[in-house]
Amino acid sequence: MDTLDPRDAELRKDLDATVRARRELGEEYDSALVDSFLEKVEQRIDDAVERRVRRQLAERQMAAARETRRPKPADSWAERYGFALITLVLAIPLSAISGALAGLAGIVATWFGVVGVNAVQAVRLHPELLAGRRDRYRPAEDD
Repeated sequence: MDTLDPRDAELRKDLDATVRARRELGEEYDSALVDSFLEKVEQRIDDAVERRVRRQLAERQMAAARETRRPKPADSWAERYGFALITLVLAIPLSAISGALAGLAGIVATWFGVVGVNAVQAVRLHPELLAGRRDRYRPAEDD
């Protein structure tokens, strides 16, 4: 005999009990016995559907939570390079102002700021940039 799921075995026991009760009680109780058994089957189906719906809902919520944590990829050329271009354009007058006020140290500080802002923006859009080299040289783990 095939191995049965415990829930199937329980249902089979309920069916056997219903058939035995019908034999003992007679035909006048057929509809009541059948209705009782069908209610049990219906409840079993409802429980199975509810479990599946809950599992799918939980999977969708987990997927949505992962998506909200992950930064959205840049969709267009302007979104990818616009920030860098704007900071470079603004770096020209900032360099002139900082050079006039603080000399070479002001210019260096300005360009460190421009590079830093662009680096932060790049990492924000592509977090894998920070993990790139570490993951590349890490030995593969055996499962």
